[in-house]
Amino acid sequence: MRSAEHTIWWHVFPLGFLGADTTGTDRTPATRLPALISWLDHLLELGANGLALGPVFDSSTHGYDTIDYFRIDPRLGTEADLVALIDAAHSRGIQVMLDGVFNHVGPEFPALLAAREDPSSPEARLFAQTPDGGPVTFEGHGGLITLNHGVPEVATLVTDVMTFWCDRGVDAWRLDAAYSVPVEFWTTVLPAVRERHPQVYVMGEVLHGDYVAFTRDGGLDAVTQYELWQGIWHSIADHNFHELDHALGRHNTFLEAFVPYTFVGNHDVTRIASQIDDERHLPHALALLFTLGGTPSVYYGDELGLHAVKEERFGGDDAIRPAFGASRDEIDGAKPEVFTLHQELIGLRRRHPWLHTARSRTVAVGNDTIALEVAGPEKALIVVLNIGDGEVRTSGAGTFLAGRDAGLDGEDLVVGPHGWAIAEATA
Repeated sequence: MRSAEHTIWWHVFPLGFLGADTTGTDRTPATRLPALISWLDHLLELGANGLALGPVFDSSTHGYDTIDYFRIDPRLGTEADLVALIDAAHSRGIQVMLDGVFNHVGPEFPALLAAREDPSSPEARLFAQTPDGGPVTFEGHGGLITLNHGVPEVATLVTDVMTFWCDRGVDAWRLDAAYSVPVEFWTTVLPAVRERHPQVYVMGEVLHGDYVAFTRDGGLDAVTQYELWQGIWHSIADHNFHELDHALGRHNTFLEAFVPYTFVGNHDVTRIASQIDDERHLPHALALLFTLGGTPSVYYGDELGLHAVKEERFGGDDAIRPAFGASRDEIDGAKPEVFTLHQELIGLRRRHPWLHTARSRTVAVGNDTIALEVAGPEKALIVVLNIGDGEVRTSGAGTFLAGRDAGLDGEDLVVGPHGWAIAEATA
């Protein structure tokens, strides 16, 4: 499992997806998690085989202000409900990932309450302090108190949490805000977790910086590929494929060391359908996600072409973390053709599993067009994207695999205005 070679994740934010109140006003216990079981068929129909869950542990509001790592949030259900979801997923061949919020805790975390009551208590050692003895907050958020990753008690806590839930069937972890945790901390935690669960896949949330050093020095399997996310949507929205070309060069260097976790949307960013103003160009972003090297993730709702904008305000994430009903037929704004396109492209990737570690080479690039050769050890694909008003021709193409407003003219792959194409490369 650790290589995630054949895994494509469907990423869900449970508190939002299942309609829980995330303001902290209504924390009435409810049995919501079982409703996710009925969505596993949707996951499989999409072509995915991994369920990446946002925070599920007991928290005060939005899931990232943890109260108890060993208890499922009562707004979602119980430990038994999560285990039942994991078992249902496993019975269908689906892996399950949890969100490990180990950089910080919420204001109701019991050890924090004890430390505030008695600063000389043993619990006080668990929390980072400013020079004047005050708490360190995560990026200025007063409700998120940073743990002290320099003491063994915190390493033991995180090790125990990860092992506890792996014992209950969890296959993988996303390490939230991993970029804020000293990288050496993970070397004190992950070996102990893997001693008991050697196949666990661990991916860290890292926004920028030295991805290679982070995975190497921390012992992680992967980190989030935000550079590629930015390069994909921004180059399309701004009609500047030179930006993508630069990002792909960086992406190739990362692939030499590890396989990044790739995406065009998640719970923290404006949806891809809203990032790209011209709906004709959404398929171009998806073609890149599913042909470039990496372990792809699809954020729930993106496969339906939903629109939503993240706003920097209280509740500004609500639009990108919506509640879903019992089926996709009940979702306002859902576009069946976008779901079908995801199926087509994921199916293509499944038929070419070597794409997991494939490197890309830019054959030609302009502001409105880019032609790529995406190659494995023995095979290669030609990917051509056109967001301009002219026609594009690329030589060296064999069998036509997928595309819109495109086709073959001999060994030339011809892509019309605002079209895209994927073809096998000739030897």
